[in-house]
Amino acid sequence: MAKPSDEQQRALAGLLGLGSHSARKSHYPELAARLEELEAERNRYKWLFENAVQGIFQASLLEGMRAANPALARMLGYQDPQDVLFSLADLASNLFVGGAQELANIGEILRHQGSLHGYETQLRRNDGSSLDVLMNLLLKPDQEGLVEGFVTDITERKLAQERLQQLNDELEQRVNARTDELLEARDAAEAANRSKDKYLAAASHDLLQPLNAARLLISTLRERKLPDIEQVLVERTHQALEGAEDLLTDLLDISRLDQAAVKPDIALYRLDELLGPLVSEFQSVAEADGLHLRVHMGDYAISTDLRLMTRILRNFLSNACRYTDQGSILLAARRRGEMLRLEVWDTGRGIDPDRLDSIFLEFNQLDVGRAADRKGVGLGLAIVERIAKILEYRVQVHSLPGRGSRFSIEVPMSREVPLPISLAAPQPGTGNPLPGRRLLVLDNEVSILDSMRALLGQWGCEVVTATDQASALSALAGRAPELILADYHLDHGVVGCEVVRHLREHFAQAIPAVIITADRTDQCRRSLRRLDAPLLNKPVKPGKLRAVLSQLLG
Repeated sequence: MAKPSDEQQRALAGLLGLGSHSARKSHYPELAARLEELEAERNRYKWLFENAVQGIFQASLLEGMRAANPALARMLGYQDPQDVLFSLADLASNLFVGGAQELANIGEILRHQGSLHGYETQLRRNDGSSLDVLMNLLLKPDQEGLVEGFVTDITERKLAQERLQQLNDELEQRVNARTDELLEARDAAEAANRSKDKYLAAASHDLLQPLNAARLLISTLRERKLPDIEQVLVERTHQALEGAEDLLTDLLDISRLDQAAVKPDIALYRLDELLGPLVSEFQSVAEADGLHLRVHMGDYAISTDLRLMTRILRNFLSNACRYTDQGSILLAARRRGEMLRLEVWDTGRGIDPDRLDSIFLEFNQLDVGRAADRKGVGLGLAIVERIAKILEYRVQVHSLPGRGSRFSIEVPMSREVPLPISLAAPQPGTGNPLPGRRLLVLDNEVSILDSMRALLGQWGCEVVTATDQASALSALAGRAPELILADYHLDHGVVGCEVVRHLREHFAQAIPAVIITADRTDQCRRSLRRLDAPLLNKPVKPGKLRAVLSQLLG
């Protein structure tokens, strides 16, 4: 170890307050060791400063750069750290891309906060290009305006971020393009679906018109005395037309349900209002098939859409009659808390448990082999499922193969039970109220007018036919009809409801009216409620037509 010079010894003695020779001798070894430690520490910091990967610098807010390490020089494209010791003015013009304003902002922050961490900026390199960096700056508290800084090159990170952003933008563009394609495809599908629905509605209406005329003519023949061979042919024609009618009706209903064109009209009804007409309708159907229809109602009232609920129960009863070869059918109502469960039981062939879900699929029928064995078209339960979703009711199926099935639906029950509606019924001794009654039939299809004239004439009615209001007034010759049978859609956009109103005003009488139409829209039903006239859907069932006429004319 080199011995300190006399000058060093005097400096240390003055620093430590040592004056005497004896004191210098006694403290010399400790002082020398401390000096060596300080020198080693300084060398270590110097080595770290010169070999650090990060850029390190010291600068004054008043004068500019004082020191910089080689890493900072390399970042900025210089060979010697001395080349980056810019003055304050050069810092603004040669180093910071943001110029004097950015440098002033940094100084202001440091004076107020004492430090600045995670500051991202751009520095200008020697070749004029820019460099993305992250800076951490610290203002030395004991030396006014002295700043120590650490600089990290984040160019790769920025490029990665830009690439990631570019990939995100490209992905977003692809997603948007794909979304636009899907939206266009959806819009095209919806447009095609609307076009299909309109076509189906129009085609169904156009097909139902001649089908209605044919059904009326066949019904006229069925009521006549014909030779056995001709009677068989008429009956087979009647069954074929009935099948076509069922298919068209189901297709039209499925179309309207799929396009959400059906809105429920919830009201309070007595249970016998709902079940009574169905019992009347299916009593004869069950008897014709050799079955016994039993009913268990109870004095209840329900909140529901009468038309939609009637369609559900009609499909349950229709399936029960179709798939029961012998035995009985039960239509029952059972209370379950605040709900009323309407059930249809049969003693038919039953359904295997693993096939229960498939019975609600469109055009699906179980255990059907040859086309001649088909009964219906397999849309009934698909319609039931859609209507139940609209009404938010629960449909349940329970079945035992070989023993029968139970179809049920739960309906909200009302605590109030309205008084029974007194229906006009023929008085004892009045007999058939139709012979001799004068009826006006209003339709824009001549074939339907001819068919209605034949059927009503066979029932003994005096029939006047017309295609519009003017021809009706002319044919009536100033004498009011006792009842009007009017088609809903006439020529030139005129509806039968308007003609009925005008005829009632013309004759100053509340003439009973029945509207016959293939239109099953809610708008049509609202018009009929305002007119206070019953509705019969085309193709008209002669039995139902006769029952309605007898009730109105009784």
